[in-house]
Amino acid sequence: MLAMIGALLVFLGVAFFTTGKQVTPKAKIPTVGILQLMSHPALDQIHKGIVAGLKESGYTQGKNLKIVFRNAENDQSNLKTMSQTLVERADSDVVVGIATPSAQALANTTKTTPIVLGAVTDPVGAKLVKSITHPGGNISGVSDPAPINKQLALIHELMPKLKTIGVISTLSDDSAQADVNRFTKLVKQYGWTVKKYNVSSTNDVNQVAQTMVNQVDAVWVPTDNTIASAMQTLVNVADTKNVPIFPTVDTMVKDGGLATMSLNQFDLGVRAGRMAAKVLKGTAKLATTPIDDKTRSDLVINLKQAKRIGFTIPQKLIDQAKKNGEVIQ
Repeated sequence: MLAMIGALLVFLGVAFFTTGKQVTPKAKIPTVGILQLMSHPALDQIHKGIVAGLKESGYTQGKNLKIVFRNAENDQSNLKTMSQTLVERADSDVVVGIATPSAQALANTTKTTPIVLGAVTDPVGAKLVKSITHPGGNISGVSDPAPINKQLALIHELMPKLKTIGVISTLSDDSAQADVNRFTKLVKQYGWTVKKYNVSSTNDVNQVAQTMVNQVDAVWVPTDNTIASAMQTLVNVADTKNVPIFPTVDTMVKDGGLATMSLNQFDLGVRAGRMAAKVLKGTAKLATTPIDDKTRSDLVINLKQAKRIGFTIPQKLIDQAKKNGEVIQ
């Protein structure tokens, strides 16, 4: 028996020195958790941008990065459960919240895991950070305040005789209400009458829109996830009265809005992805990283929609959109 044990030890020793290598544990691949409120083109573009921003910064999914993605489909209970999954079960090194409710759910789940905001309109108002310049805690990211001044100027140029403008939004959407409040203050310089219409879910959009289009000359839509997901319903109703819709983002113009000075959703996502990458590299601490709120605005015009409702777009604006923006036709 002793002879057999000795022979085994000699064999193992020879095998070890023959290979000349010791087995070392593989380095842990970092994990980024992404929580998206719901599916619609604007939020989907932010998601794609986040992945692109991470890749641009040296982190490629399936190569040196694991991405765990969850979509709550606008269900609050899903947000809570999925936040816990991303933080605790997935053991994410960084989590990204796409839209305000997603970010709030993540913030309620952890005070230690870094949270990057994937486009939140009013992070201070949503009680996610202490200030834009000094967020504090474990949260920073990208903010997407709509370029409302530029949007108002565009509407005035397209409709100089406009008298009444309707605003449709979701009362429970903090980002949307922040936009509406800014719009209400800024619109005073034009002397228009503003009529506000509220919905609580996508189920309300059709009925509320039918009332609205009979009372206004045009419609402005804030950064509102519920309206965005029901944009086609709103457009179908507005088309019956040839009422133009001016949304805040490019994807909603593509869905039937007339025109806007638009936020670029993909670009917002890219910037959030870059910030998440800096956290992974250890080159950024979110507590002292200012919120990135330097939004780019592009002129986006939907000529197909203009033709549908009999609206004439000046050629100089079309040329501008072709040069610095997008023309949909």
